[in-house]
Amino acid sequence: MNRGRRASTLLPAGAVLALLAACTQSGDFGRPRTGVWNGLIDTTGSFSARDRGRLILDSGLTDDEQALRDRAWRFVQPASTFSAFHDALLGLASAHATPTWRFDEVGAYYDTLNAEASRSPVSRYRQLADDATADGRLIPIFTALAARVIDADAARLRSLPFAKTLDDADIRQAAQHVAENRCLIAWVRIESGLRLARYRYALEHLFAAAPAKESVSAERAIAMLAARRNLLEPLLPVDAAARCGLDAAIAPVAAAPPLVVKD
Repeated sequence: MNRGRRASTLLPAGAVLALLAACTQSGDFGRPRTGVWNGLIDTTGSFSARDRGRLILDSGLTDDEQALRDRAWRFVQPASTFSAFHDALLGLASAHATPTWRFDEVGAYYDTLNAEASRSPVSRYRQLADDATADGRLIPIFTALAARVIDADAARLRSLPFAKTLDDADIRQAAQHVAENRCLIAWVRIESGLRLARYRYALEHLFAAAPAKESVSAERAIAMLAARRNLLEPLLPVDAAARCGLDAAIAPVAAAPPLVVKD
């Protein structure tokens, strides 16, 4: 398919340029206004399936965008392949399609810990502490990458209304690119909250079944994860997950009082 014919399936360039010009407006502290970004996500939801596939093949990723996806995979597993993860991300940004492998049962992680009947309670506590610690260590790295990608996307959007050689397909491709990045960050933010809830559930049930001193390390690891997860909150508007098709009704993760740690 030639370039001119591809462009005919997309919105007129003038309409998209008007949208992107609006995206240059800023709210508090220089952040894009919530309504402006929501409009961008809603607009990208109109891509056809053929255009979505073409955009992924043509767009490419910056080093930061690739690193962001590599880091994100840790939080949104299970996915059989990285391509499956990328397809799910494309669905979020383009069609508001929730990934089919997501499971939100708060007890799922606890069930996994108990899958081996011969495993000792001490071993379970240590696994819980290790997993929560690993997640907590990744969040600052992911947050820094996400902030750089958001800044780069803002520069991308600011430049587009002034570009003279881009057609409407180029402009829509850029909008899709921004939508994918934002939806990925929203996805990690929501999944990290679900992880935190699962870890807390597992700790409470483990402690009720078999109290042990190793529970202290596990609770401290969970507290560290909870504190670091707060770094993700300012990156995007609060309704970003809902705008990308992720569950809108998931309650925010509340701070839990200490279960076993004593000062």
